[in-house]
Amino acid sequence: MSKRSRPDAAIVDYGLGNLYSVLRACERVGLTAEITSSAAELLSARSVILPGVGAFGDAMANLRVRDLVGPLREAAQRGTPVFGICLGLQLLMSESEEFGLHQGLNIIRGRVVHLGRPHGGPGPLKVPQVGWNRIRRPNVKAAGGDPWSGTPLSGTDDGAYQYFVHSFYVTPEDPGVVLARTRYGDVEFCSAVRQGNVFAFQFHPERSGAEGTAIYRNIAEIVRSHSQEKENCHAA
Repeated sequence: MSKRSRPDAAIVDYGLGNLYSVLRACERVGLTAEITSSAAELLSARSVILPGVGAFGDAMANLRVRDLVGPLREAAQRGTPVFGICLGLQLLMSESEEFGLHQGLNIIRGRVVHLGRPHGGPGPLKVPQVGWNRIRRPNVKAAGGDPWSGTPLSGTDDGAYQYFVHSFYVTPEDPGVVLARTRYGDVEFCSAVRQGNVFAFQFHPERSGAEGTAIYRNIAEIVRSHSQEKENCHAA
């Protein structure tokens, strides 16, 4: 792939995921995106989006078969903006307890655990959680102000609704990477993370209406700003 044809975003195709809804969301905000299972194309793109719907173990097996584990880790280490969605968030963790114990990408240290048996006002709640729920800022504010500033959640109202479909959630070792939290009955869980250039969401922004589109606009701004910074460094 030539430098001129390099896309703004490589959407990782590993056989599980809502690829075309993510592609359409990128196109709506002016991001040129390409669905790919090529390691070379992934590493040459200006950003990487790791979507996913399905079982953690199957997803990791598919990533290994396609030789994408190393390139995903390399992209994160290089400073390329990396965005995970739903299962894509969970795959960034060290391990998951879904249908046994499975090793993850270990880009963010932590574990994926089951929602358990959440209870709300009417009684037991259904698992998986399917539908709209609120995201809120973490209890610990980032030094110097709003923890959502400069992230894909910039400008999002605290308590905004996003669309969820999941039975598991992430538990990062470092509470400082938690970008948003959500309550499902009596269970509070991490619903978004940020670690340097890596951002990920348990919810689906591409299925979350205007609020989700605003998140994709912020993703586009992050990608363009990062690309401009790289160009300025090369020109200096």
